[in-house]
Amino acid sequence: MRSLYFDCFSGISGDMTLAALVDLGVPKKHLVAELCKLSLRDYRIQISAAMCHGISGKRVRVITAPEKKHSHHHHHHRTLDDIEKMIASSRLSVRVKEGSLSVFERLAQAEARVHCKKPCEVHFHEVGAVDSIIDIVGALIALEYLDAQHISSSAVPLGGGFVTCEHGTLPVPAPATVLLLKGVPVCDNGVRAELVTPTGAALISTLAASFGAMPAMRVQAVGYGAGSREHETIPNMLRIIQGELQAPSAQERVFVLEATIDDMMPEWAGFAMEKLFEAGALDVAFIPAQMKKNRPGVLLTVVSRPEDRHVLGAAMLEHTTTAGVRMHPAERMTLARETALVKTRFGTVRAKVLHGPNEKRFVPEYEACAQIARRKKLPLREVYEAFYAAAPRCGN
Repeated sequence: MRSLYFDCFSGISGDMTLAALVDLGVPKKHLVAELCKLSLRDYRIQISAAMCHGISGKRVRVITAPEKKHSHHHHHHRTLDDIEKMIASSRLSVRVKEGSLSVFERLAQAEARVHCKKPCEVHFHEVGAVDSIIDIVGALIALEYLDAQHISSSAVPLGGGFVTCEHGTLPVPAPATVLLLKGVPVCDNGVRAELVTPTGAALISTLAASFGAMPAMRVQAVGYGAGSREHETIPNMLRIIQGELQAPSAQERVFVLEATIDDMMPEWAGFAMEKLFEAGALDVAFIPAQMKKNRPGVLLTVVSRPEDRHVLGAAMLEHTTTAGVRMHPAERMTLARETALVKTRFGTVRAKVLHGPNEKRFVPEYEACAQIARRKKLPLREVYEAFYAAAPRCGN
């Protein structure tokens, strides 16, 4: 299976993503021809060689016509509806359309929450500008050209400090960026700058099926995409590694954290689970247990990345009534996975595609199904049934 691993050692942005994919071998001629299918005018794409700290790669810039100032201002105030209509009415492939729309929908939801608006009321400003539309749609065009079947990513460094934008001075990472990276492993690499833009956060959180160490793969090519700024200490580049996954499953080292509890109110369990997932837990389970003095209780089991075990142990002590946490290393085997969009009679549903030994298994995302059920006032069961009726049935 053809796999792409996003090594975000210096963060991620829309232009870095597109540049790295171009450096992997996507021809400019193909990219430009596909982007011409959008109803965008008065811009051109400049692709140039880049060198950062001795590493060569590509840099992509979207240059808008300076004489079209009024038109350019209009591009900075597109709504989600404007962008959806532009993409949906284009002659782009279904895969590119659906992937691009999914990224923009995530952006709209994050911006809406930050500014206390509905997604349809959000004016995208920087996100709706021509260059960001090109970055997002261009990235999906490039991924289709490379036939990326599985995408994974490293943890994402957030950076720090402050950034000035249309809304004023904001902390880094920007509020929308933090929301978009909910559930994504993040880290601090010591650089005090904006390393992850909202566009970059939306792309990686939408496209990546998993985060962590690079899976076992046979490396075929490497692409480097340079950002618009230079950092003193590290190269401001995104590295994307292309290769073939070596097996349908992968093994990784984890820690299992346990605590037995018999004196906690049941209502607290749901809150504790929520906080543990927020702290980076890979899995959380409450299992009925019969404890000393024959008291009924629960065994709380948390699966953690090795680097997160102390943070999660502290969270278990804080959000439950346990007085101690047991930790022990373990190995876990996971199926290779990717994300997909499945068109059903009720709408498009985001799903995981699990690659088993003999077949691919499509699993719908609960939240995507629940949103459709709420919007259309349907039983959740009917949305799931529609998904399984529409999901492909295919072997390896």
